[in-house]
Amino acid sequence: MSSTTPRIALLGTGLMGAPMARRLLAAGFPLTAWNRSRAKAEALAVHGATVAETAADAVRGADVVITMLDSGSVVTEVLFAGGVAEAMPAGATLIDMSSIPPSTARDHAARLAARGVDYLDAPVSGGTLGAEAGTLAIMAGGEADVFARAVPVFAPMGRAVRVGPSGSGQLAKLANQAIVGITIGAVAEALLLVERGGADPAAVREAIRGGFAESRILEVHGRRMIERDFVPGGKVVTQIKDLETIVRTADEIGLDLPLSRNVLRRYIELRDRQDAGDLDHAALFLQLEAANPL
Repeated sequence: MSSTTPRIALLGTGLMGAPMARRLLAAGFPLTAWNRSRAKAEALAVHGATVAETAADAVRGADVVITMLDSGSVVTEVLFAGGVAEAMPAGATLIDMSSIPPSTARDHAARLAARGVDYLDAPVSGGTLGAEAGTLAIMAGGEADVFARAVPVFAPMGRAVRVGPSGSGQLAKLANQAIVGITIGAVAEALLLVERGGADPAAVREAIRGGFAESRILEVHGRRMIERDFVPGGKVVTQIKDLETIVRTADEIGLDLPLSRNVLRRYIELRDRQDAGDLDHAALFLQLEAANPL
Protein backbone atom coordinates (compact mmCIF):
# COMPACT_ATOMS: atom_id res chain seq x y z
CA MET A 1 0.00 0.00 0.00
CA SER A 2 1.30 3.45 -0.90
CA SER A 3 2.75 5.66 1.86
CA THR A 4 0.87 8.59 0.32
CA THR A 5 -2.92 8.82 0.23
CA PRO A 6 -3.94 5.43 -1.18
CA ARG A 7 -5.98 5.20 -4.34
CA ILE A 8 -9.11 3.18 -3.66
CA ALA A 9 -11.34 1.14 -5.94
CA LEU A 10 -14.72 0.21 -4.49
CA LEU A 11 -16.61 -2.62 -6.15
CA GLY A 12 -20.29 -2.78 -5.25
CA THR A 13 -22.12 0.49 -4.62
CA GLY A 14 -25.48 -0.72 -3.36
CA LEU A 15 -27.23 0.03 -0.06
CA MET A 16 -24.02 -0.30 1.93
CA GLY A 17 -21.30 0.35 -0.63
CA ALA A 18 -22.60 3.74 -1.76
CA PRO A 19 -22.56 5.44 1.67
CA MET A 20 -19.19 3.85 2.43
CA ALA A 21 -17.85 5.32 -0.80
CA ARG A 22 -19.23 8.74 0.11
CA ARG A 23 -17.48 8.58 3.48
CA LEU A 24 -14.16 7.74 1.82
CA LEU A 25 -14.54 10.50 -0.75
CA ALA A 26 -15.41 13.05 1.95
CA ALA A 27 -12.24 12.01 3.78
CA GLY A 28 -10.16 12.89 0.73
CA PHE A 29 -9.41 9.47 -0.75
CA PRO A 30 -9.30 9.29 -4.56
CA LEU A 31 -11.87 6.63 -5.39
CA THR A 32 -12.97 4.73 -8.47
CA ALA A 33 -16.38 3.07 -8.24
CA TRP A 34 -17.83 0.11 -10.12
CA ASN A 35 -21.20 -1.57 -9.90
CA ARG A 36 -22.92 -4.07 -12.16
CA SER A 37 -25.81 -1.61 -12.42
CA ARG A 38 -23.73 1.31 -13.65
CA ALA A 39 -26.28 3.94 -12.59
CA LYS A 40 -25.60 3.17 -8.93
CA ALA A 41 -21.91 3.92 -9.41
CA GLU A 42 -22.61 7.00 -11.52
CA ALA A 43 -24.56 8.51 -8.63
CA LEU A 44 -21.21 8.85 -6.83
CA ALA A 45 -19.66 10.99 -9.57
CA VAL A 46 -21.15 14.15 -8.08
CA HIS A 47 -19.22 13.35 -4.88
CA GLY A 48 -15.94 13.10 -6.78
CA ALA A 49 -15.75 9.42 -7.72
CA THR A 50 -14.42 8.17 -11.02
CA VAL A 51 -16.77 5.59 -12.54
CA ALA A 52 -15.28 2.53 -14.24
CA GLU A 53 -16.88 0.51 -17.00
CA THR A 54 -15.64 -2.83 -15.64
CA ALA A 55 -14.42 -4.11 -12.29
CA ALA A 56 -11.01 -4.85 -13.80
CA ASP A 57 -10.77 -1.29 -15.11
CA ALA A 58 -11.61 0.04 -11.63
CA VAL A 59 -8.74 -1.71 -9.88
CA ARG A 60 -5.89 -0.94 -12.28
CA GLY A 61 -3.44 1.23 -10.37
CA ALA A 62 -5.39 1.01 -7.12
CA ASP A 63 -3.54 0.66 -3.83
CA VAL A 64 -6.62 -0.64 -2.03
CA VAL A 65 -9.58 -2.50 -3.51
CA ILE A 66 -12.72 -2.76 -1.39
CA THR A 67 -15.42 -5.25 -2.33
CA MET A 68 -18.96 -4.90 -0.96
CA LEU A 69 -20.88 -7.55 -2.88
CA ASP A 70 -23.86 -9.82 -2.33
CA SER A 71 -22.31 -13.19 -1.53
CA GLY A 72 -19.21 -15.33 -1.55
CA SER A 73 -20.00 -16.69 -4.99
CA VAL A 74 -20.37 -13.17 -6.40
CA VAL A 75 -17.07 -12.08 -4.81
CA THR A 76 -15.34 -15.14 -6.29
CA GLU A 77 -16.80 -14.42 -9.71
CA VAL A 78 -15.79 -10.75 -9.70
CA LEU A 79 -12.28 -11.43 -8.39
CA PHE A 80 -11.31 -14.42 -10.46
CA ALA A 81 -13.67 -14.56 -13.45
CA GLY A 82 -14.07 -10.80 -13.80
CA GLY A 83 -10.36 -10.14 -14.12
CA VAL A 84 -9.93 -8.20 -10.87
CA ALA A 85 -7.22 -10.41 -9.37
CA GLU A 86 -5.21 -10.26 -12.59
CA ALA A 87 -5.58 -6.48 -12.89
CA MET A 88 -4.57 -5.68 -9.30
CA PRO A 89 -0.95 -4.60 -8.96
CA ALA A 90 1.39 -6.62 -6.76
CA GLY A 91 1.60 -5.04 -3.32
CA ALA A 92 -2.00 -3.82 -3.40
CA THR A 93 -4.49 -4.82 -0.70
CA LEU A 94 -7.88 -6.41 -1.25
CA ILE A 95 -10.32 -5.65 1.58
CA ASP A 96 -13.46 -7.75 1.25
CA MET A 97 -16.18 -6.09 3.34
CA SER A 98 -18.89 -8.41 2.02
CA SER A 99 -20.37 -11.12 4.24
CA ILE A 100 -19.11 -14.46 2.91
CA PRO A 101 -18.29 -17.89 4.38
CA PRO A 102 -15.03 -18.05 6.37
CA SER A 103 -13.77 -20.89 4.19
CA THR A 104 -14.29 -18.76 1.08
CA ALA A 105 -12.37 -15.89 2.67
CA ARG A 106 -9.43 -18.16 3.45
CA ASP A 107 -9.44 -19.47 -0.13
CA HIS A 108 -9.45 -15.93 -1.54
CA ALA A 109 -6.59 -14.94 0.77
CA ALA A 110 -4.44 -17.83 -0.45
CA ARG A 111 -5.20 -17.25 -4.14
CA LEU A 112 -4.45 -13.54 -3.91
CA ALA A 113 -1.26 -14.10 -1.89
CA ALA A 114 0.03 -16.20 -4.78
CA ARG A 115 -0.30 -13.07 -6.92
CA GLY A 116 1.45 -10.83 -4.41
CA VAL A 117 -1.78 -9.17 -3.24
CA ASP A 118 -2.49 -8.70 0.47
CA TYR A 119 -5.92 -9.59 1.82
CA LEU A 120 -8.24 -8.69 4.68
CA ASP A 121 -11.73 -10.04 5.23
CA ALA A 122 -13.50 -7.18 6.97
CA PRO A 123 -17.29 -7.54 7.11
CA VAL A 124 -19.31 -4.89 8.88
CA SER A 125 -22.27 -4.40 11.19
CA GLY A 126 -24.35 -1.30 11.64
CA GLY A 127 -26.54 -1.30 8.55
CA THR A 128 -27.20 1.60 6.26
CA LEU A 129 -27.47 4.04 9.17
CA GLY A 130 -23.99 3.08 10.36
CA ALA A 131 -22.62 3.30 6.83
CA GLU A 132 -24.03 6.81 6.41
CA ALA A 133 -22.73 7.97 9.79
CA GLY A 134 -19.32 6.30 9.56
CA THR A 135 -19.99 4.27 12.70
CA LEU A 136 -19.78 0.73 11.33
CA ALA A 137 -18.35 -2.06 13.44
CA ILE A 138 -15.64 -3.54 11.22
CA MET A 139 -14.35 -7.04 12.03
CA ALA A 140 -11.07 -7.74 10.24
CA GLY A 141 -9.20 -10.97 9.63
CA GLY A 142 -5.71 -11.09 8.16
CA GLU A 143 -2.07 -10.38 8.90
CA ALA A 144 -1.43 -7.77 11.61
CA ASP A 145 0.84 -5.62 9.43
CA VAL A 146 -1.67 -5.54 6.58
CA PHE A 147 -4.40 -4.51 9.01
CA ALA A 148 -2.21 -1.77 10.50
CA ARG A 149 -1.63 -0.26 7.05
CA ALA A 150 -5.37 -0.36 6.32
CA VAL A 151 -6.48 1.41 9.51
CA PRO A 152 -6.55 4.90 7.88
CA VAL A 153 -8.83 3.52 5.15
CA PHE A 154 -11.19 2.01 7.69
CA ALA A 155 -11.35 5.16 9.83
CA PRO A 156 -13.92 7.15 7.79
CA MET A 157 -16.25 4.14 7.73
CA GLY A 158 -16.20 3.09 11.37
CA ARG A 159 -14.27 1.31 14.10
CA ALA A 160 -12.09 -1.57 12.92
CA VAL A 161 -10.75 -4.35 15.14
CA ARG A 162 -8.49 -7.16 13.97
CA VAL A 163 -9.90 -10.42 15.33
CA GLY A 164 -7.41 -12.98 13.98
CA PRO A 165 -6.03 -14.49 10.76
CA SER A 166 -7.81 -14.69 7.42
CA GLY A 167 -11.40 -15.89 7.80
CA SER A 168 -11.69 -14.60 11.36
CA GLY A 169 -13.48 -11.44 10.30
CA GLN A 170 -16.16 -13.55 8.68
CA LEU A 171 -16.44 -15.71 11.81
CA ALA A 172 -16.95 -12.54 13.85
CA LYS A 173 -19.65 -11.41 11.43
CA LEU A 174 -21.39 -14.76 11.81
CA ALA A 175 -21.31 -14.31 15.58
CA ASN A 176 -22.77 -10.84 15.12
CA GLN A 177 -25.51 -12.10 12.82
CA ALA A 178 -26.43 -14.93 15.18
CA ILE A 179 -26.89 -12.39 17.97
CA VAL A 180 -28.82 -10.04 15.69
CA GLY A 181 -31.15 -12.68 14.25
CA ILE A 182 -31.87 -14.39 17.56
CA THR A 183 -32.35 -11.09 19.38
CA ILE A 184 -34.76 -9.82 16.72
CA GLY A 185 -36.75 -13.00 17.39
CA ALA A 186 -36.68 -12.37 21.14
CA VAL A 187 -37.82 -8.75 20.77
CA ALA A 188 -40.57 -9.77 18.34
CA GLU A 189 -41.86 -12.43 20.72
CA ALA A 190 -41.78 -10.02 23.66
CA LEU A 191 -43.68 -7.27 21.85
CA LEU A 192 -46.24 -9.71 20.49
CA LEU A 193 -46.71 -11.08 24.03
CA VAL A 194 -47.47 -7.67 25.54
CA GLU A 195 -49.65 -6.59 22.63
CA ARG A 196 -51.82 -9.71 22.76
CA GLY A 197 -51.88 -9.55 26.54
CA GLY A 198 -53.40 -6.08 26.49
CA ALA A 199 -50.44 -3.82 27.36
CA ASP A 200 -49.16 -0.94 25.25
CA PRO A 201 -46.12 -2.27 23.33
CA ALA A 202 -44.60 1.18 22.90
CA ALA A 203 -44.91 1.90 26.63
CA VAL A 204 -43.50 -1.51 27.55
CA ARG A 205 -40.53 -0.98 25.24
CA GLU A 206 -39.88 2.36 26.93
CA ALA A 207 -40.26 0.86 30.39
CA ILE A 208 -37.72 -1.93 29.88
CA ARG A 209 -35.14 0.18 28.08
CA GLY A 210 -32.10 0.80 30.26
CA GLY A 211 -32.55 -2.51 32.09
CA PHE A 212 -30.87 -5.81 31.30
CA ALA A 213 -33.04 -6.19 28.18
CA GLU A 214 -31.65 -3.02 26.62
CA SER A 215 -30.02 -3.48 23.22
CA ARG A 216 -29.64 -1.79 19.88
CA ILE A 217 -32.16 -4.32 18.56
CA LEU A 218 -34.77 -3.31 21.14
CA GLU A 219 -34.09 0.35 20.39
CA VAL A 220 -34.15 0.28 16.58
CA HIS A 221 -36.00 -2.86 15.55
CA GLY A 222 -38.42 -2.76 18.46
CA ARG A 223 -39.53 0.65 17.22
CA ARG A 224 -39.79 -0.70 13.67
CA MET A 225 -42.05 -3.52 14.87
CA ILE A 226 -44.32 -1.19 16.84
CA GLU A 227 -44.58 1.25 13.94
CA ARG A 228 -44.75 -1.58 11.37
CA ASP A 229 -41.98 0.16 9.46
CA PHE A 230 -40.17 -2.53 7.50
CA VAL A 231 -38.47 -0.41 4.85
CA PRO A 232 -35.20 -2.32 4.49
CA GLY A 233 -31.96 -1.48 6.18
CA GLY A 234 -30.85 -5.10 6.49
CA LYS A 235 -33.07 -7.31 4.34
CA VAL A 236 -34.74 -10.59 5.26
CA VAL A 237 -32.94 -12.32 2.37
CA THR A 238 -29.59 -11.12 3.71
CA GLN A 239 -30.37 -12.37 7.21
CA ILE A 240 -31.31 -15.75 5.72
CA LYS A 241 -28.03 -15.90 3.79
CA ASP A 242 -26.06 -15.16 6.96
CA LEU A 243 -28.00 -17.63 9.11
CA GLU A 244 -27.53 -20.33 6.47
CA THR A 245 -23.79 -19.66 6.57
CA ILE A 246 -23.84 -19.82 10.37
CA VAL A 247 -25.56 -23.22 10.33
CA ARG A 248 -23.30 -24.56 7.56
CA THR A 249 -20.15 -23.36 9.33
CA ALA A 250 -21.36 -24.87 12.60
CA ASP A 251 -21.91 -28.19 10.83
CA GLU A 252 -18.38 -28.05 9.41
CA ILE A 253 -16.85 -27.73 12.88
CA GLY A 254 -19.26 -30.11 14.63
CA LEU A 255 -21.50 -27.68 16.51
CA ASP A 256 -25.26 -27.79 17.02
CA LEU A 257 -26.74 -24.27 17.23
CA PRO A 258 -30.48 -24.81 17.80
CA LEU A 259 -31.43 -21.16 18.27
CA SER A 260 -29.84 -20.16 14.97
CA ARG A 261 -31.60 -23.08 13.24
CA ASN A 262 -34.97 -22.11 14.68
CA VAL A 263 -34.66 -18.45 13.69
CA LEU A 264 -33.46 -19.45 10.21
CA ARG A 265 -36.55 -21.64 9.74
CA ARG A 266 -38.81 -18.73 10.71
CA TYR A 267 -37.08 -16.29 8.38
CA ILE A 268 -37.41 -18.76 5.50
CA GLU A 269 -41.12 -19.14 6.27
CA LEU A 270 -41.50 -15.35 6.34
CA ARG A 271 -39.82 -15.06 2.95
CA ASP A 272 -41.71 -17.89 1.30
CA ARG A 273 -45.21 -17.57 2.75
CA GLN A 274 -45.45 -13.80 3.08
CA ASP A 275 -43.26 -12.75 0.13
CA ALA A 276 -41.23 -10.62 2.51
CA GLY A 277 -37.69 -11.25 1.35
CA ASP A 278 -37.02 -7.60 0.59
CA LEU A 279 -38.43 -6.26 3.86
CA ASP A 280 -36.22 -5.27 6.79
CA HIS A 281 -35.24 -8.25 8.94
CA ALA A 282 -37.30 -6.76 11.80
CA ALA A 283 -40.25 -8.10 9.78
CA LEU A 284 -39.73 -11.41 11.59
CA PHE A 285 -42.44 -9.92 13.80
CA LEU A 286 -44.89 -10.56 10.95
CA GLN A 287 -44.02 -14.27 10.85
CA LEU A 288 -44.70 -14.65 14.56
CA GLU A 289 -47.90 -12.65 14.21
CA ALA A 290 -49.11 -14.83 11.33
CA ALA A 291 -48.23 -17.99 13.29
CA ASN A 292 -50.50 -16.74 16.10
CA PRO A 293 -53.72 -15.62 14.38
CA LEU A 294 -56.35 -13.88 16.47
